[in-house]
Amino acid sequence: MSAGRMEKTTRSPLAALRAALRISRRDALRAKGRSALIMTMIGLPVLVVTAMLTLLATADVDPREGRTAELGTADARIRTTGFQTDVYQDVTGRGWAVSGEAVPSTRPRSAAEVAGLLEPGTRLLPLNEGDVELRTPEGYEQVNAGEVDLRDPLAAGLYRLLEGRLPASSEEVVITAGMRERGARLGATLAVTRQDRPVRIVGVVEHPHWTDQAEIVGLPGALLPGERNGRGTGWLADTPGPVTWAQVQRLNAAGLLAHSRAVAEDPPASTAPYAESSYVDVERVAGIGLTGVMVVLEVVLLAGPAFAVGLRRRRRELALLAAQGGSPGRLRTVVLADGLVLGGGAAVLGLVLGVGLAALSAALEAGRLIGRVGPLDVPWPWIAAVAVLGMASGLAAAVVPAVQAARQNPAAVLGGRRSDARDRAGRPVLGVVLLAAGVAAVFLAVRFSEVWVFAAALLSQLGLIALTPRLVRTAVGLAGRLPLPFRLAARDASRNGVRTASAVAAVMTATAAFTAGGVAMSSDFAESRDSYQAAVPAGTLTVGGGRLDDGAWAEVEEATRRRLPGVPLIEAAAVRDAGGQDMALYIRPPSGRTPYVEGDHGDLPIGDERLLRLVQGRHDPVAAEALTSGRAVVFDPGLLRDGRLRMKAVPRGEGGQREIEVSAVVAEAVNPRHALVVLPPSAVRAAGLTTVPRRLYADLGTRSFSPEQEIRFARDLSAVSAGQANAHLERGFTDDYLAAQLWILLGAAFVLVLGGTFVATGLAAADLRPDLATMAAVGAPPGTRRLVVAGQAGFVAGLGVLVGTLAGVVTGIGAAWPMTASMRGYDVFLAGNPGGGLPPLPEGAPTVELPWLFLAAVVAGLPVLAAAVAALFARTKVTLTRRIA
Repeated sequence: MSAGRMEKTTRSPLAALRAALRISRRDALRAKGRSALIMTMIGLPVLVVTAMLTLLATADVDPREGRTAELGTADARIRTTGFQTDVYQDVTGRGWAVSGEAVPSTRPRSAAEVAGLLEPGTRLLPLNEGDVELRTPEGYEQVNAGEVDLRDPLAAGLYRLLEGRLPASSEEVVITAGMRERGARLGATLAVTRQDRPVRIVGVVEHPHWTDQAEIVGLPGALLPGERNGRGTGWLADTPGPVTWAQVQRLNAAGLLAHSRAVAEDPPASTAPYAESSYVDVERVAGIGLTGVMVVLEVVLLAGPAFAVGLRRRRRELALLAAQGGSPGRLRTVVLADGLVLGGGAAVLGLVLGVGLAALSAALEAGRLIGRVGPLDVPWPWIAAVAVLGMASGLAAAVVPAVQAARQNPAAVLGGRRSDARDRAGRPVLGVVLLAAGVAAVFLAVRFSEVWVFAAALLSQLGLIALTPRLVRTAVGLAGRLPLPFRLAARDASRNGVRTASAVAAVMTATAAFTAGGVAMSSDFAESRDSYQAAVPAGTLTVGGGRLDDGAWAEVEEATRRRLPGVPLIEAAAVRDAGGQDMALYIRPPSGRTPYVEGDHGDLPIGDERLLRLVQGRHDPVAAEALTSGRAVVFDPGLLRDGRLRMKAVPRGEGGQREIEVSAVVAEAVNPRHALVVLPPSAVRAAGLTTVPRRLYADLGTRSFSPEQEIRFARDLSAVSAGQANAHLERGFTDDYLAAQLWILLGAAFVLVLGGTFVATGLAAADLRPDLATMAAVGAPPGTRRLVVAGQAGFVAGLGVLVGTLAGVVTGIGAAWPMTASMRGYDVFLAGNPGGGLPPLPEGAPTVELPWLFLAAVVAGLPVLAAAVAALFARTKVTLTRRIA
């Protein structure tokens, strides 16, 4: 009976798994270098993603975590809205809407009025928010300002005192660390408001969560004079009982918002007609999922050669197991246990280190670097999923070596002969099917967006991975005419097909991903560059203030002339409706063109012949006569239909939009990319709108005007006009982000491609020792042996880069189609009018621009660099041994 039980235990799958895990643990400890390499490749992505998810969750301050910073110790926080009736809000009052019958407020609320809407015995502490003008060496600058008595117990928790003390009078303020970075110092005096009212800095405070904001805080009336006498933008309320949802609705009916502690902790079933959005960005989720799949795939392909080399080192051990009665399934279990042990260990280690690193960062307040920080928050479900994914990566990387272990010939291995299993004949068929299916899926995906194109291309990538062994054999067959060292390297690649194919597939996958991204980004950049259209020529400074009255605009105009001495100013008009509402004009071209072409970087120029000469870049008597007669001058004939220019007038505040048409003529500009249209004021007025002189144009020519000077100029005008005036210098198309993006892609490609190549080359060194020993025995110099190692690296990198680049270029062109062509058909499809079936293909031809230097660096630079580095660090000293064939 004892023997029967032993036999039953031996055949038990669970017992076999335990035995396989013990064998794998022992082998992992014995081959520490290889085990550390595999665990690093698997555990590093787990560590990075875990730390990132934990930091993001920690930095995401939800309403519950931010309640103390919002309410202090008060029962509720009340805010004004600018309306005196009928507003709706969510639970916290941060999201709110106005009913169609809401009446704008004509006077500020007082504390007594607000307290009358709550329970008797309520105490209100003013808490005002706004902007204050601060005198700086460059002029006035607007900064955030708050007014609250931080000494009051109700305000406890709103800010943390870092240095000094809290204000005790209206002549004292505290600043945040963001203000200190702008030059403000403890004990210094600030000049605030247009009257240069002096206030002394007595302390430095910090918001508990928003650590990078620049703000000045003083007592009520110290910084915002308009909020004195109890009339302000908000209050903290200390009520005898909890503020209920019914009381919140009563405040809403008076045009006030309320964040009640009691309501937030126990929200009602239905908060208000104002509904929070439950929209889920499917494409963003798909992009994150695609990135995760690519990371796992790359890890599997990189770890595969390490497992394959481990299999070669253990083939005698596995052959002994087979000789003692171990079935092929048991051998597969032993090798798969390697993946489970190393993958599981790496995943657990990455999880622990990732959470620990994030916790340490939170403890050291690293959240200050991104401007926000909350209590440590570990998203355990997501982190557990990442760890399981890491363990699955290790298990998947061991699948192919496990299959190879089950197929080896124990007699050949024990006799000292090679026993390499051949690839199944069906694999090329599977690869061709997946490749064809991926191409078809990409053709369908271009109808939606570039995210789905990349997702569909993953199917083709899997097909290429399945075809990699056949590609390796084909490439080896073409190497017959190469010099001897490279022929030997090719022969070794063919003989160790599993290791070589896995390394080539890893290089190919990384290259395809980065090449596709480079082509897509380059094409998108080219489309943005070619379609760039400005309303005025480069070097033109535009000053606008459509909402200002005549007196305030006169001050802005005088300030502009004072700051631009000797520069001629051209006065132009802004558009208003019959009620005086400031309007913006957008060109609406005929069907088939871009849906809306905005007056880019400023409103459409409306003025006289001087403005036309500035925009057109030359004097055109015919165009000037047309403008004088009341017709618009257009520099792109495609914007017209039957001699009419259609425009869309959109209010900058509340109100409805409308469409207008004006008669227009076509003229030729010196630079069509810096000229759109010039409108005469009479044409705008004839369309039912009004015009007022609220815009200035200045041709700075060769005059130097740096971005810093532009910012100071705009801040000064904003201070003069209480934030209602703006300034912009048209610089033309100056974006240069493409070069930085391509450098990042190239750097990542170098790291992954070279890493995959060197992993494969280093792991192949043990298998190549007999060949190197034979070469040394017949008198081959060390340089020849270095060339063999260089040939191995060049073969892996060259084949992977070549195939990956071709696949990536095709995918990148497919992604560029929805990125650069019109997706109007898809928008109609989403709107619920698909017209049946799939959405149509993007309209028009895509903009495709290949980044040739980037591609050359990838195709030519990576293999050469990989071969050179491999040759440089190759070990050429060998110990002569007897070789058994």
